[in-house]
Amino acid sequence: MKSLLSTLVLLGAAGLVAAAPARQPNIVFIFSDDHAYQAISAYGDARKLLETPNIDRIGKGGVRFDRCLVTNSICGPARAVILTGKYSHLNGFPNNSNSTFDGAQPTFPKLLKKVGYQTAMVGKWHLGSDPTGFDFWQILQGQGIYYNPPMIKNGERVQMTGYVTDIITDTSLEWLQKRDKSRPFLLMCQHKAPHREWAPALRHLNADNDRVYAEPPTLFDDYAGRGIAEHDQDMTIEKTMNDRDVKFLPPAGISPAELKVWNEYYEPRNAKVRAANLQGKDLVRWRYQRYMHDYLATVRSVDESVGRVLDYLDQEGLADNTIVIYASDQGFYLGEHGWFDKRWIFEESVRTPFMVRWPGHTKAGTVNNDLVSNVDFAETFLEAAGVPVPADMQGRSLVATLNGQRPADWRTAFYYQYFEYPTPHHVRPHYGVVTDRYKLVRFYGTGEDYWELFDREKDPLELKSVYADPSYAATKSALERDLARLRTELKVPDEIPPRWLGNGGAGGGGKKKAKQAQKE
Repeated sequence: MKSLLSTLVLLGAAGLVAAAPARQPNIVFIFSDDHAYQAISAYGDARKLLETPNIDRIGKGGVRFDRCLVTNSICGPARAVILTGKYSHLNGFPNNSNSTFDGAQPTFPKLLKKVGYQTAMVGKWHLGSDPTGFDFWQILQGQGIYYNPPMIKNGERVQMTGYVTDIITDTSLEWLQKRDKSRPFLLMCQHKAPHREWAPALRHLNADNDRVYAEPPTLFDDYAGRGIAEHDQDMTIEKTMNDRDVKFLPPAGISPAELKVWNEYYEPRNAKVRAANLQGKDLVRWRYQRYMHDYLATVRSVDESVGRVLDYLDQEGLADNTIVIYASDQGFYLGEHGWFDKRWIFEESVRTPFMVRWPGHTKAGTVNNDLVSNVDFAETFLEAAGVPVPADMQGRSLVATLNGQRPADWRTAFYYQYFEYPTPHHVRPHYGVVTDRYKLVRFYGTGEDYWELFDREKDPLELKSVYADPSYAATKSALERDLARLRTELKVPDEIPPRWLGNGGAGGGGKKKAKQAQKE
């Protein structure tokens, strides 16, 4: 024994014995769908849309990232990127329309499970195939509905009763209570809210007391100074919102008792609107107010859910060794440019909320402005757990950043690519590069290819392309070099298969708004 100890001491002195691994942290990943950073009070939107005290708790106790960008601003593809740490062109899920996630490929939950983590996925999955790499999963069918949703529990269909955000939270907490308490865990708690059609919980129907919300300065944007893509989209409050969106129709799945309460709130207000026969800008203004009431009410339920999870961690003594993340699959438009939805490289779409609390690592109240991304999440979780990061993952771990140590070689340019066209919303395929100040973007694949360049320092609302301005020639050349380098490094194919566009490829499909709404 003495000889063995002596040998270990000598090896340790030579640096050949690894230090004992730190206790592996638990990971709670709380994820919402289409949650705009503008609708989180910690991000300080000028309209002060609502207070989100529980989501804010995560940022106050850790790091709030202010430039977390997504690789492809749409629900399913964002989820695939997070699971794999790879861009859409490598993980095989470029769009919502005809993609199915290949569950056989490596994912960070599988790698965590291999080293002893218990893993659970609860809520919105939206990837076509069954979840893999989870000890327990209970997911919404497809897009899911807000009231009394059917779900799939470990492969078996179950009918749930209640409001979807509450159900997802209840199921997540039940799993936490029943878990093996001797092992670390990963919980992915993934909400449907605040996805379209923004159906509030009954308790929140008049939570804002009929508040009149400030309008964004670009609510009536005419898209001057930009190309055909911005003019030709189909995602405006004016033309695209339908009767279910504005609550002239009740939500799917609602019970007779729930519908009675629902109608008592909405129908008197709807009757006044119908009688007024609003037209033009007056109709847009009314729809914006209804949209804000409903969207923000669904966020209230998510914030309550976050509070319940954080309180559980505190009560069970788990908070000190648990990484808590709040994020969304991408950003969302809350009337900016007259839009709802996402998809664009533009700021409200490409930028997602992202907050991380990791006691003993994150400094409370930190704000980070680095270009980070959802492609970095998998690598971060793996390094935090002491698991080697596969070489073919394309993001970078944020562990050093969370510890307050910014890597000297951190990215200064970020690659983005969107595929799905023509339906829904007729947003043209595009790719581009984003820096702290500029965005260079190429619209492609429709026979009307062109470029745009935006200077966010001089034009923070992204209203005018300066691509043709000769004073930006040097900037444009530098960005073009960044773009070419990133496309090479990320192994982006020069030509994309037509099926990646979805809906039959460019020129296929049709608008079919009502049918498509559940696929978005």
